[in-house]
Amino acid sequence: MLHPYIPNSVAEIKEKMMEEMGIKSIEDLYADIPVEVRFRRELKVPGPYPEQEVKRRVESLLGRNKRLRCPPFLGGGVWPHYVPAVVDEVISRAEFLTSYTPYQPEITQGMLQTLFEYQSLICELTGMEVANSSMYDWATALGEAARMAGRLTRRSTILVPYLMSPNRLAVLRTYTEPVEMKVTQVDYDEATGLIDLEDLKEKINGETAAVYVENPSYLGFVEEDVDAIAEVAHDAGALFIVGVDPISLGLLRPPGDYGADIVVGEGQPLGNHMNFGGPLLGIFACRGDRRMIRQMPGRIIGMTTTVDGSERGFVMTLQTREQHIRRERATSNICTNQALCAVAAAVYLSLLGPNGLRELAELITSRAHYAMRRIGELTGVRAPIFSSYHFKEFTVSFEKSVEEIHRGLLARGIHGGKSLIEEFPELGETALYCVTELHSKEDIDLLVSALEEVLE
Repeated sequence: MLHPYIPNSVAEIKEKMMEEMGIKSIEDLYADIPVEVRFRRELKVPGPYPEQEVKRRVESLLGRNKRLRCPPFLGGGVWPHYVPAVVDEVISRAEFLTSYTPYQPEITQGMLQTLFEYQSLICELTGMEVANSSMYDWATALGEAARMAGRLTRRSTILVPYLMSPNRLAVLRTYTEPVEMKVTQVDYDEATGLIDLEDLKEKINGETAAVYVENPSYLGFVEEDVDAIAEVAHDAGALFIVGVDPISLGLLRPPGDYGADIVVGEGQPLGNHMNFGGPLLGIFACRGDRRMIRQMPGRIIGMTTTVDGSERGFVMTLQTREQHIRRERATSNICTNQALCAVAAAVYLSLLGPNGLRELAELITSRAHYAMRRIGELTGVRAPIFSSYHFKEFTVSFEKSVEEIHRGLLARGIHGGKSLIEEFPELGETALYCVTELHSKEDIDLLVSALEEVLE
């Protein structure tokens, strides 16, 4: 079928284009893809249909979706949080929504200033001195932090907790493998889930570039021995990297206060919708050491003044990653990132302020602990399985099958937690539940009532 608006759908034009390119068929364009992994059949795509028919069919499919009776109790890396309407309103402005990369500061002062404000807010939040204008997500920020630590220390091993996010661990290994860095996991205390300090001391050595912890952890508990971990890392000449949920910093000490050298984290809770898992927002901050700044990936936006000092302006101060200039010597290959997510985070944090963030963190903690208590009262259930302080996520262990329980909850219009059976089989029939400000007391009581029915 010929398309009136696509010239290369005409056979003669296609042949002319292939002649110019020196190929005999469209398949030759995919010669670098192994034949065994190519899709060799035609896609079973119905149609073509007129637009109104496509719309009707899509709406029919969407109508089959089931509505939940309350917000999902699913976290594990992307969490349900309330996004104030003003956040969406601000980031929908054309100068933000359509902006690409502010290479021309004279015409992108608005975006540059907003990113500068974002960096300033992240520094204040984490207790660090320098932040870049964001990464892709927590996982890639961690990968960049590990490689940065390797360059700074000229060492080749990073120590990480065993109970960390498996997704972030996989991405970390992907980032470090090409530079021959080794990732070693540190054991945990079976009662508390906290990092085993003795195992950490045994595994750290002269080749350790950094020690990494997640606080709160992937399983929701707060790492209580952060001061001791920082001391162990620094005594061995290694850097200390901390991964955070930024909302938790409304209550917890900022990592800069307990010796963190690099802070990474996920900024999705800061005014960004879940969006089926992306795009996300990688937080990256570090100490103000000149060597560290020069090794930081991504961009740093700076504020300056005109020569006579009468006006201020914003520019991209550092772009140390610049792979298109430095090639293989570049510190990072990050190019465009989801800067609009950073704008949303800046708006969100500005709206809440320090008092609002603290109130939000307190609300989340209160509701999560209420949920833990109510669920833990059920017969055949243990919540949480670790005796540590938890923030908004916690583990729930069942005597029955997690999959069976999850299906039972879905049948009742409730989305339960994330199964941990494949990630941590040694924990048994366990799921990770998440409670945020979106979950009312009534929502939690509804979950508990549904669990009672499913467990009978």
